[in-house]
Amino acid sequence: MKMTTEDVEPLLEASERLVAETDLGFRRYLCEKIDWKDRLICIKGPKGTGKTTLILQHFKEAFGARSDKAVYLALDHLWFASHEVLPVIDWLYANGYTHVFLDEVHHAEKWQSLVKTICDFYPKLNVVYSGSSILQLTKLKADLSRRQAVYDLKGLSFREFLELEGALDHVPVSLDEIVKSHRRIAGAIADRIKVLPLFRRYLREGYYPLYRSVSSQFADRLSEVVSNVLETDIPAVVDVTPATIRKVKKMLMILAGSCPQTPNMTDLYRELETDRNAGVKMFGMLEAAELIATVRSSLSEPKLKRLGTVEKVFLGDPNLMSALVPNSEVGAVRETYFVNQLRAAGHEVVAPQQGDFVVDGKRLFEIGGKGKTFKQIADISDSYVVNDDVETGAGNKCTHIKHVDSRLF
Repeated sequence: MKMTTEDVEPLLEASERLVAETDLGFRRYLCEKIDWKDRLICIKGPKGTGKTTLILQHFKEAFGARSDKAVYLALDHLWFASHEVLPVIDWLYANGYTHVFLDEVHHAEKWQSLVKTICDFYPKLNVVYSGSSILQLTKLKADLSRRQAVYDLKGLSFREFLELEGALDHVPVSLDEIVKSHRRIAGAIADRIKVLPLFRRYLREGYYPLYRSVSSQFADRLSEVVSNVLETDIPAVVDVTPATIRKVKKMLMILAGSCPQTPNMTDLYRELETDRNAGVKMFGMLEAAELIATVRSSLSEPKLKRLGTVEKVFLGDPNLMSALVPNSEVGAVRETYFVNQLRAAGHEVVAPQQGDFVVDGKRLFEIGGKGKTFKQIADISDSYVVNDDVETGAGNKCTHIKHVDSRLF
């Protein structure tokens, strides 16, 4: 079906309005890392982490609020319930558009075929598309994988949270720098702000940028985001029944009630009244959506590391703990934060036989409050204690892993 200008006018108006209303003040770390000149760009990440805002900010900066060369299309918009995407692309191409930004692409039927068709048949059209982290549940077609640049947007780091709050603008700091110079770095920060109250707030509500707009209703809003992921996003990518989604929800809440833990999967499957194969698939859905995270045992053979057994299951980030399990045990929150931030920074985190975590196969970390000592890891080289509830550390007792941004600190 051929589209007319009248047909696509509502989409063009919506694109113009959204871009015009987008604030360019605060920019996420990923903005500067994306090579926007690439012809096919995929931006994925957990729901609520700011993918739409990132896309709209780039649009506004590159093309202005009004453009006859670029358009933003939200594929979860109700308009697409009764219209196909390709006829719109055809109209845009015929009318000289050079850039299309496809948001929530997983809501399009056969989304991979859609993206591939656009690339194959509209060679002068640049495509940026975004989708939930659950896109990884779909095996990517080889030809599409080779042609696209993929970026992963995580939630706010503590450094970004401080910048967004107007409390502190700090350059990113690597884990190596923190380990070597944590006392100097933490001391300089403590001289400028009262960091501990801000850190408590970040753990409670600062990972998802949406906290700025919902304030006192943050926990309820985040719970709605989780429900939307389970009830809408996952079924858009995986052929799954409503009954299975109900079991996935139950699995999440069972795991949330005892995180972090060494899971007894047999007991879990029994409680869900499901078999192992179905249970493994449901567990995989939660992990792909980044609602949970697993830490596996470390193995001596590097090639076998990813095959280690699951030692602990965490919720995906501390904010999820606050929303789904109010009054979570503080030690669980600390460990969840550590795993979340180090992995967001690209580090490998596994469970050792002694200590809490091994990072990148070499550094051993123990996580605890201000009274945590080296007693458990005293005889291990390259080992560190990460202390909460103190502003500065000493020696190998670090406080400001909290300032490591994946992207920062």
